[in-house]
Amino acid sequence: MRVEQVRGGVVETVHEVHVAVVNSTGGLVARTGDPELVTFWRSAAKPFQALPLVTDGAADRFGLTSEELALACASHSSEPAQVARVRELLGKIGCSERDLLCGPHPPLSDRVAQDYQTRGVRLTAIYSNCSGKHAGMLALARHHGWPTEFYTRLEHPVQQRCLAEVSRWTEVPAAEIKTAVDGCGVVCFGLPLKNMAWAYARLANADFGLRIADSKGARPVRNPQSAIVESMLRHPELIAGEGRPCTEMMRAHPARVITKVGAEGVYCALLPQERLGVALKVTDGHAVASALAMAAVLELLGLRPRPASLTARPNVNTRGETVGELRVNGGLEQ
Repeated sequence: MRVEQVRGGVVETVHEVHVAVVNSTGGLVARTGDPELVTFWRSAAKPFQALPLVTDGAADRFGLTSEELALACASHSSEPAQVARVRELLGKIGCSERDLLCGPHPPLSDRVAQDYQTRGVRLTAIYSNCSGKHAGMLALARHHGWPTEFYTRLEHPVQQRCLAEVSRWTEVPAAEIKTAVDGCGVVCFGLPLKNMAWAYARLANADFGLRIADSKGARPVRNPQSAIVESMLRHPELIAGEGRPCTEMMRAHPARVITKVGAEGVYCALLPQERLGVALKVTDGHAVASALAMAAVLELLGLRPRPASLTARPNVNTRGETVGELRVNGGLEQ
C-alpha cells in the first residue's frame, strides 16, 4: 500500500505506508510494509493516557462525564463547545487554564482557525488540541495528591503512571519504550506498530464493572476500557471535530470504529465488534496521506463505504482547477 500524488496521469510523489492489523490475542492478521516499525505513538496514545482516570478512580471521584472522558482522548478542533467543556472539566477538579502546560496553536480545523482569526480570538493553552488530555492529567494528579506543577515531565508521577499504562496495554516493558517530548510538552512513547495495534484491539475486551457518569447521570459499564471506548464511540464530534477525518470515519460507521490520529503520519483504530486494532504510519509523516490510508484500510476490513472526502484528495491549482489527486494504491497482505 502506498499513497500516490498523481498529476497528468503521472505519479509524481509516493508516500510509503506501514500497517499492522492485530487481533485481541496479539495475532497479526494483516499487514503492509513493516509491522514492527518503531515510531512515536504521539496523540494516538491518548486513550491509554486517559485510562488511569478511570482505573484509579479519578473519573468517579470528580464525576467526569462521558463527554469529558472523550475530550481527554481527543485531538479536538478547538471549537467553542469543545473549549467550553474543557473549562468545565478544569473547574470540577479545582484547576484553571493557568495550570495547563500545553502551549497554544492555531486550531487543527481550517474553518475554526479562520473564524478565530477573523474575530480576533486570542488563542491560549485551552485552545490546544491536547487541552482535554492535559486537563485529564491534572485530574489524575489532584486525585492522587501529586503536585500539579511540572506534571509534563517524565519523572513526574503522572507521566510515570501513563508510561506504566502504555507498557501494560502494549506488552512492551517500560524500560524498552522510547520516550521523548510530544508537541504539547508531555511524554510521548516510541514502540512497534504491531504493539500499538494490539493495545487498541485489547480495548474491546471486558472483565469487570464500574459506573461512569454522563449528562443523564451515572450508569453501569463493563470495565475501565469500556468506559473509554464507549465515551469515544458516543462522541465522535469531540474526538476531532466537524470536517476532520477521525470524526468523519466514526460517523460513517456508527459504533463500528474508533479512529485516532497521531502526528507525523500516525493513525490508529479499533474495530470493537471484530476485536481488531490497526496501527498505521506514513513514513514521511504526510497527514492527509495517513487519513486516506486509514480510510482505505478500514474499507478493506469491511467498513464500507469510505467517506467520500477520504476516497481521494483533489489537487487544485491557484486558478481553482483540479489538476490531479492524492489516492491510495495497493492493499493488505493477509
